[in-house]
Amino acid sequence: MKMKSTMNKYCPRCRKHTEHQVSLAKAGKRRSRSEGERRMARKTRGYGSFPKPIQKRFSKTTKKSVPLYRCTECDHKFHGKGLRLKKLEISKT
Repeated sequence: MKMKSTMNKYCPRCRKHTEHQVSLAKAGKRRSRSEGERRMARKTRGYGSFPKPIQKRFSKTTKKSVPLYRCTECDHKFHGKGLRLKKLEISKT
């Protein structure tokens, strides 16, 4: 799907419709000391196999692409609705 690189959207900080730059949001760095990571490290520590079965076949054929909107007036950033697409292409026009 093609998406324009600039869009007129509502900015929650400016409280009005302004022009926004559109980019693709990337996943952040995983925190090594988060609760889930600590729990998984405790389960996999020592001799033994993986505590949960590793999924071999995936039911989903696509991943969700999340657009990131940045207000050109106040630089406020927010995520858009995640779209299930094969590829999200941001065009310059």
